[in-house]
Amino acid sequence: MLSQVHSYVLQGIEAIGCEIEVDVADRGLAKTTIVGLPDASVKESIERVHSAISNCGYPFPMSRLLVSLAPADVRKEGPVYDLPIAAGLLLANQTIQTQKHKRLMFAGELALDGRLRPIKGAISLAVLATKMGMDGIVLPLANAPEAAAAAGIEVYPADSLATVVAFLNELHEIEPQPMIDAERVLAQVAPEVDFADVRGQEAAKRALIIAAAGGHNILMLGPAGTGKTMMARAMAGILPPLSREEALDTTSIYSAAGLMNGGEALLHHRPYRSPHHTASAPALIGGGTIPRPGEVSLAHNGVLFLDELPEFNRTVLETLRQPLEDGVVTIARAHASIRFPARFMLVAAMNPTPGGDFATDEASLREMDRYLSRISGPLVDRIDLHVEVPRVPYKQLAGEPNGTNSEQMRQAVMEARRIQAERNGGTIETNATLSGRMLDRLAELDDQGRELMRQAMHELGLSARAYDKVRRIARTIADIEGSEHVKIHHLSEAIQYRLLDRNR
Repeated sequence: MLSQVHSYVLQGIEAIGCEIEVDVADRGLAKTTIVGLPDASVKESIERVHSAISNCGYPFPMSRLLVSLAPADVRKEGPVYDLPIAAGLLLANQTIQTQKHKRLMFAGELALDGRLRPIKGAISLAVLATKMGMDGIVLPLANAPEAAAAAGIEVYPADSLATVVAFLNELHEIEPQPMIDAERVLAQVAPEVDFADVRGQEAAKRALIIAAAGGHNILMLGPAGTGKTMMARAMAGILPPLSREEALDTTSIYSAAGLMNGGEALLHHRPYRSPHHTASAPALIGGGTIPRPGEVSLAHNGVLFLDELPEFNRTVLETLRQPLEDGVVTIARAHASIRFPARFMLVAAMNPTPGGDFATDEASLREMDRYLSRISGPLVDRIDLHVEVPRVPYKQLAGEPNGTNSEQMRQAVMEARRIQAERNGGTIETNATLSGRMLDRLAELDDQGRELMRQAMHELGLSARAYDKVRRIARTIADIEGSEHVKIHHLSEAIQYRLLDRNR
């Protein structure tokens, strides 16, 4: 007999439909064949399925079995097909006697005793099932909250193969997973690290507010122990709360990478990723034989922090150029080309010299120049703000905390972003993504501003890209102050944040 069960294939973070056909032949030698570009873990699934079916007390057909995974030209990987293959076999030998499965999609890894273990990409499966107009999905209990967050589809959580069989035979009812109020949960998220704990550094905090308000990348330059890392950790906490759409996108990436905690429905906080400087290009950008998201995609809608930027391999750093410009990473392989979203804020930090302090004489000045030269000019161009972070005086370290806190900074950021959304008509999220043509209209300079910009271009040697970045920063500063027009003092402050342009 022939049976058909619906499941999915995960390509990057996108799910596509997969039809699993199981043919149980009445004659021939007992042999099982799986076709449809299965990887080793899929080929091994028949052994898990055999044990799970037998240990749950159901008959396993001892005849020639053919399992086809369609579309046949898309590679299949992982243990996600255990449950649908088992369901297909039990349909084919009439252990399951209803047609309830036709409007459902199935996914799950089987333990040898029939228990269901969690899978990757459950939220992507829920989105796909909604698009296909299915009635619901059946998947492991641990994945149910995540899938239910996508809304629009019934999610049936199951703890074992026996539960699924009883559900399909209408002998047992599975209560659908309740949907969560994502907007309420996301709005209540508090910062994990508060800027109130950072003593001094009010000038750096001002620059970080500007960066967060406009979605600009920022580089902090200063001696060791001045609070650069702590401020980077607090950065995600001053960004606006994740919207429901942003949370779903980010959760999809973490789910596809297998990084969701069991029973977790959504990622509540904006991501903060801090890879070590020994990270390889595939670890940072993504890659592998079967492409996986890298750190830039795991930081999507959040913060990517690169500490001691010059210590990273220069070739690895150069791979950041495309995601910084485009907000996506494209990984091409022989069998497929996968796109991962990578719209993140880059926060980088570095010491002036390998010794950790500013130059004090001619020899250390040459050493500082050599150290700074490890970062290429094109990459520096793509970082909007360069900020000096000086040592904190003892009086501020020993005194009571009285600086700007994360709540104050977040309110300023959210107000500036509200202004941007209203002015840009909701099509452009932040000033960091404004095109040159839009800057001509939204950040128009008066005669004084044009003259100041001309001098800056000449004296600092700014590139055309840096010219636009200065105007974007000036537009953000004006938004923070609630000014409709970019004024001369907004532009002056923006130019001051091109610190490394003066050193090249």
